[in-house]
Amino acid sequence: MAFLDLFVVSLIPVLKTLLITVVGLLLAIPRINILGDAARHHLNNVVFYVFTPALIGGSLADTVTAASIASLWFMPVNILLTFIIGSGLGWALVKITRTPEDLHGLVIGSCAAGNLGNLLLIIIPAVCEEDNSPFGDKLTCSANGQGLVSLSMAIGAIYIWTYVYNIIWKYGNLSGKDIAKASTISIDCSGRTLDMFRENYTEALLQSRQSSFNDCEAPDDEYSEVQEYDIAVDDVPDKKETLLTKIKAHLDALSDKINLKMWLTPTTIATIVGLLIGVISPIRKLMIGDQAPLRVFDGSASLLGQATVPAMTLIVGANLLKGMKKSGVGVWLMIGILAVRYVALPIVGIGVVKAAQHVGFVGSDSLYVFILLIQYSVPPAMAIGTITQLFEVGESECSVIMLWTYGMAAIALTLWSTFFMWLVS
Repeated sequence: MAFLDLFVVSLIPVLKTLLITVVGLLLAIPRINILGDAARHHLNNVVFYVFTPALIGGSLADTVTAASIASLWFMPVNILLTFIIGSGLGWALVKITRTPEDLHGLVIGSCAAGNLGNLLLIIIPAVCEEDNSPFGDKLTCSANGQGLVSLSMAIGAIYIWTYVYNIIWKYGNLSGKDIAKASTISIDCSGRTLDMFRENYTEALLQSRQSSFNDCEAPDDEYSEVQEYDIAVDDVPDKKETLLTKIKAHLDALSDKINLKMWLTPTTIATIVGLLIGVISPIRKLMIGDQAPLRVFDGSASLLGQATVPAMTLIVGANLLKGMKKSGVGVWLMIGILAVRYVALPIVGIGVVKAAQHVGFVGSDSLYVFILLIQYSVPPAMAIGTITQLFEVGESECSVIMLWTYGMAAIALTLWSTFFMWLVS
């Protein structure tokens, strides 16, 4: 296929994404204010708790089977490599550019975590529907592509809310900023103050950084100062602990480090449910297919999932408005982030995927290989903006990074998609 034809096939889905993004941007401007802060917050919750799980669970149940799942094992490894390599390049970038310490986590996270969700959910089906697509039958390509992208999105979400989340939290703490309001609860034993989260979902995500105390003695009359307790409390002297108490203390410490609520997000739960339905044959026959008795559940999930892409893209556009008002990121730092995301990572990705093909880790499915390659060339994940808002660190700088990286994606993602399609065709 001619390179120009591949370029047109790649350009169309990117232009579709940009047009919807512009609509979201316009809806967020003050004169219109349809997607203001409150509206974005509520729409984001609907996408997070309803639309995205429905899309991922339904797509995985439809496309993933016991036979096919064995051939997809390299995708989680590939996505993990994008995070590790990207964070390594991001770490080198902050050292070279002497980035302020409070922005280290944001820069490393932006280099590590790519948008493996809504962009690919638009690009892959759109590429499949083009007449000159190198991926064969349109219907088969779209169905398989949506399943692969849903798996990619689910795995990416798990890595973002564990790996990148902790990077931003760690560097935010090291910067000396007051992130305690987002990671701990400050308890005043005199009963005067208690700082907690305003949002329920924030409390669930950050519970791994909180400490709880069962008893709090009332202060004596002589002492009226507020007492604050850290998460790690030294052993009380002159008090013998039984073996059971020590075991309980270790379990409590472990539960603080491994927060199941943070891991088991709606996206993760939908991934598990979708995989179980797809892999377990009796359940699959009950729910999947035109003659399945419980096909109404699959149909309802599919209907809800169709709202995911436009809703997420509108939110992306609305969030970019902040980046147009701020300029807290240096020129060389911004150039470095663009170079990492759109030059270094794609080149490294080609080597990784080709090496995996050479040793037999990846088969000859051109669509699967294309998705593995494009995972290295997407802009940063929008969830990074959510994390910075939770910790109240680098919010305006994050908006600037998102504005420039998504603006450049129109050119970079189109060119890399064209090259990747030529490479696999």
